[in-house]
Amino acid sequence: MAFIPKITAVSYLNTIPFVYGLQHADNLRADLTLAPPADCARNYIEGRADIALLPAAVVPTLQETNIITDYCIGAVGAVRTVVVMSNEPITAAKRIWLDAHSRTSVQLCGYLAKHKWHIEPEWIHMADYARMEKPEPGDAFLVIGDKVFGYEGRFAYTYDLAIEWREVTKLPFAFAVWVARKGVPYEVTDELQHALTFGIEHTWEAVAESSYMGTDNGLTAYDYLTRNIDFILDEEKHRALKKFWDAGIRIVPRSY
Repeated sequence: MAFIPKITAVSYLNTIPFVYGLQHADNLRADLTLAPPADCARNYIEGRADIALLPAAVVPTLQETNIITDYCIGAVGAVRTVVVMSNEPITAAKRIWLDAHSRTSVQLCGYLAKHKWHIEPEWIHMADYARMEKPEPGDAFLVIGDKVFGYEGRFAYTYDLAIEWREVTKLPFAFAVWVARKGVPYEVTDELQHALTFGIEHTWEAVAESSYMGTDNGLTAYDYLTRNIDFILDEEKHRALKKFWDAGIRIVPRSY
């Protein structure tokens, strides 16, 4: 019987080329589940997936797991959808409310707090985004994914974490990478690589088939995918991940 892998991937705009490839490439049969980044990690850790697009911060904690493709969700410049927003300069932040859907961005925010912003804020888990409607002095908010679009322009200050990271390290960043458990057949990971390539080569078709067409016929989504997101997991991004992992930052937010 052929091995049909269970795959979990992120359910945001930035993954729709990957999803398109998984659904349309004729070389790979898979059982695909879409979820926010933190839930993708949970699906994989709890054994509900053989292959996953995982938050990069999770990878060093996993055993019997390998990075398996030349693709990622990354950024060379502004990523746009991983930001800290506030009505005061970040150096005045007393509390940073952390998006409940995030793993990597939380730890990246901790890295930047230490190495760039030089602050020691209180870290608070944010599951109720209504908190952002009535910010108090000293509040800053880490927000990721599609929900960022709805908050653009509503705060006095916006810090793009990919830009902030690059200013400190001179490196790009990879927010999520593809992994598989040891023992997943090489033929499957090779087929996955080809499916992802197919999806990226058909980014416009992926937008056209998605719910992101909108009133502008998908131009905003396409611009974001081709201008802000860099899908190639190259040597510089591997160096960035090693630097990020070696820093050993561990932010554990308290519940509110």
